[in-house]
Amino acid sequence: AQVAEGLLAGWTQIQGKELSFNNIADADAAWECVKTFDGPGAACVIVKHANPCGVAIGASAAAAYGKALACDPVSAFGGIIALNRRLDGKTARLITQIFTEVIVAPGADEEAIAVIAAKKNLRLLTIDRLPDPGAAGYAVKTIAGGLLVQTRDGGVLDPAELRVVSRRQPTAGELSDLCFAFRVAKHVKSNAIVYARAGQTLGVGAGQMNRKDSARIAALRAADFGLDLAGCACASEAFFPFADGLIQAAEAGATAIIQPGGSMRDAEVIEAADKLGLTMAFTGVRVFRH
Repeated sequence: AQVAEGLLAGWTQIQGKELSFNNIADADAAWECVKTFDGPGAACVIVKHANPCGVAIGASAAAAYGKALACDPVSAFGGIIALNRRLDGKTARLITQIFTEVIVAPGADEEAIAVIAAKKNLRLLTIDRLPDPGAAGYAVKTIAGGLLVQTRDGGVLDPAELRVVSRRQPTAGELSDLCFAFRVAKHVKSNAIVYARAGQTLGVGAGQMNRKDSARIAALRAADFGLDLAGCACASEAFFPFADGLIQAAEAGATAIIQPGGSMRDAEVIEAADKLGLTMAFTGVRVFRH
């Protein structure tokens, strides 16, 4: 029990039917993402098929949920929701307006539990506390006949360590958006592109075989749900190997780019950013997720 404190493995199931293999895997993905938002705001992560389809921070859990849902309400249907704040009645009522598989939160009040009880199949999981997102641990994947084990990525992005490589420096708002977008991109399957602004994901492109397609898909999803990408930040979880993905993001409306850097063609990508008037920062760290 000591080892599981703050981790999904230490959940308490308040109600709902038995959890499936995929329910548990997706709940873990949602919890791992939401636990990184340890600032003053409430955070909500909605996961579908192991990928965040909506992430947001807000003044309350209800506000954060509303912003996260707006990113992709279609994918959110039948999704997994994780909160970094205690589930309250207002938020519970909002969540139960659409079909949801699992809610994970660091506790729930009596009103919320009563609201969720009306949905007998909805699983409500509580976890004792939010853990340290940088804590040591291991990541394990199965292969035929064995296991792959590596040290988990506990890195936490420090804005002060970003290297701005473009001529234009980011504004304070752009810097905040860049850090938010990259924090989410870390939890999106590669190749990953995340568009974000003002503490809300606007479009997520996940699991594509090339980065340009991820940028295009993320922009299409934003358009589908009426979300304007003008002036947004774009995060890539690994470097842009060519300038085409960056150009795709700029054409969608992004004005600020964050990526690890480290490509043989970094100079070409930086030149493209400068020609387009973008601001771009390198993290120096890739966060591939497979």
